[in-house]
Amino acid sequence: METTQTLQMRFVTQAGTRVTISLDNPRDDLTEAEVTAAMDQIIAKNIFSTSGGDLVAKDSAQIIDRTVNVIYEA
Repeated sequence: METTQTLQMRFVTQAGTRVTISLDNPRDDLTEAEVTAAMDQIIAKNIFSTSGGDLVAKDSAQIIDRTVNVIYEA
């Protein structure tokens, strides 16, 4: 059994669409304040280009836990 975590940060673009940036293996002690500050920095630095234009606002953030149970492996 393998368990992994992914931090998903969701943003709103200039066109009003949603874009998700995912990062594997976030720290276990990551706080809401740290995540929202990082999202603010991403928006302020304008370092990502999307088909919907610049990232203009934060939408949400979540940590996804994923567990894989291998049933068969050759």
